[in-house]
Amino acid sequence: MNIHEYQGKSILGKYGVVVPNGYVADSPDKAVEVAKALQAKTGTKFWVIKAQIHAGGRGKGGGVKLAKTLDEVREISKNIIGMRLVTPQTKAEGKLVSKVLVQQDVYYPGEAEIEEFYLSILLNRQIGRNMIVYSPEGGMNIEEVAEKTPELIFKEKINPAVGILPFQCKKVAYNFGLEGQALKMMAKFVASLYKAYIGADASLFEINPVVKTSDNQIMAVDAKVVIDNNALFRQLEIAEMRDTSEEDPIEVEASTFDLNYVKLDGNVGCMVNGAGLAMATMDIIKLSGGEPANFLDVGGAADAKRVEEAFRIILRDENVEAILINIFGGIVRCDRVASGVVEAAKSVDLQIPLIVRLQGTNAKQGKHIIDESGLKVHSAIKLQDAANLVAEVLK
Repeated sequence: MNIHEYQGKSILGKYGVVVPNGYVADSPDKAVEVAKALQAKTGTKFWVIKAQIHAGGRGKGGGVKLAKTLDEVREISKNIIGMRLVTPQTKAEGKLVSKVLVQQDVYYPGEAEIEEFYLSILLNRQIGRNMIVYSPEGGMNIEEVAEKTPELIFKEKINPAVGILPFQCKKVAYNFGLEGQALKMMAKFVASLYKAYIGADASLFEINPVVKTSDNQIMAVDAKVVIDNNALFRQLEIAEMRDTSEEDPIEVEASTFDLNYVKLDGNVGCMVNGAGLAMATMDIIKLSGGEPANFLDVGGAADAKRVEEAFRIILRDENVEAILINIFGGIVRCDRVASGVVEAAKSVDLQIPLIVRLQGTNAKQGKHIIDESGLKVHSAIKLQDAANLVAEVLK
């Protein structure tokens, strides 16, 4: 689950990670109020106004601005709130900005000693361990740094049995080129950040940049935080941070029915039980000359109601020209799925070709139910047969 920058920083702050003072605002007037409060609290002379959307690269799209007066705070906030911000990580139409983070400026005028670093924590699934990825080239596109100067990308693997160790925190600081008090503060920052990562059940923390000020403070000026969906049952406070307005409305609707749905750009909708089988089904669609229109896993309980809702969600995509249902009857019986498919197809008044491939428990009985339904449904037992049918109906 993605959360906004201001929400991510609130999590970091609870674990002792130093972040700049800042508050969210949903109107220009509120932004000015926040700016005044920050000035009274911190003495800051300038303010950074940051659009709050679930996408990186906001600065490149005009979503991050520096305000030097309260009038500029009002004017910049007015321009950003309500805009459709387009960044390298958004679709062409961009994302609507409904609020901004008004934050104290930590880049004090005339100070040449400020340094920026890149620091992230994520799960490396290949080795089954959390890993710190960091670079002294902060504030830049990390992919560009990795491509042009890979020697400036460092990695630290964390043993899950013992967690992050003090020498690893110091190693990060050493590779940043820090010494003395700055080294100690960076080591403390890294330890606190990892503690927050574990405590919040996160799958990604990306801080770009981490800043060292002239007085050796280390703070997270920016923060991208992604939470593991599977752990939200024990992170109820974080679960409430979900902003569904930032998500695809069809995907949000699918989640209410416990359907795992991701919209793609193709022309063949697919409905499958099991993520691995869904990936294989998408490959089959590609090999047959089509393009997958979605990833949709109905799970083990593929009953009539769930299949019907899956149909409705797939059909909301106007690009879908055919639907392939690929079910392996292990947990659920194929005849039960077939009955659900027939009932659902009649309920939604299906007008496009439907290919149903059933394999596993009671697969023959399921095929018989499909064939005798009176619907224009193409049934298959083998995966290759289903692929051939997809190619045929697309012609």
